[in-house]
Amino acid sequence: MEKDHFLLPNLSQGEMALEICVKAAAGAPDVLGDCPFCQRVLLTLEEKKVPYKLHLVNLSDKPQWFLEISPEGKVPVVKFDDKWVADSDVIVGIVEDKYPEPSLKTPPELASVGSKIFGAFITFFKSKHVSDGSEQALVNELTALDEHLKGHAKDYRYRSSFGTEAVPSPDRSWPF
Repeated sequence: MEKDHFLLPNLSQGEMALEICVKAAAGAPDVLGDCPFCQRVLLTLEEKKVPYKLHLVNLSDKPQWFLEISPEGKVPVVKFDDKWVADSDVIVGIVEDKYPEPSLKTPPELASVGSKIFGAFITFFKSKHVSDGSEQALVNELTALDEHLKGHAKDYRYRSSFGTEAVPSPDRSWPF
């Protein structure tokens, strides 16, 4: 199923919308599926206001036209100029280069913030001994993240779709 998204009616003369193939929902070929890689690319396109034409692909019964552009049958794939490109990391990188504003790149100094939490959690979760230090290691990582967020709130500001700036509050999302 094909759907036109974002600024298609407002394309400037000669401007082409990107074509993107993404996963359709299981049992619902006209609904976006649950692939986080596809969603990452779509969110990037939406945030940057890049016009695109969406092709929803039933991954349980891949059409021949799709296998011709993605021989491995993987999504997402995006057509840049005349070439189909797979892999969400590669696609997002190309989109970032072609459409630099607004920049969605994570500043290098913030890229590793909180990166040790998952490992510390898994170690704690698998721990068989109360006194092995895994609980304290997890608490230390969470405390370090909390301190970083408290001290760098300005680094995490974002502009919402409504044009207002806000800082996401962890308190508002608790208890999930």
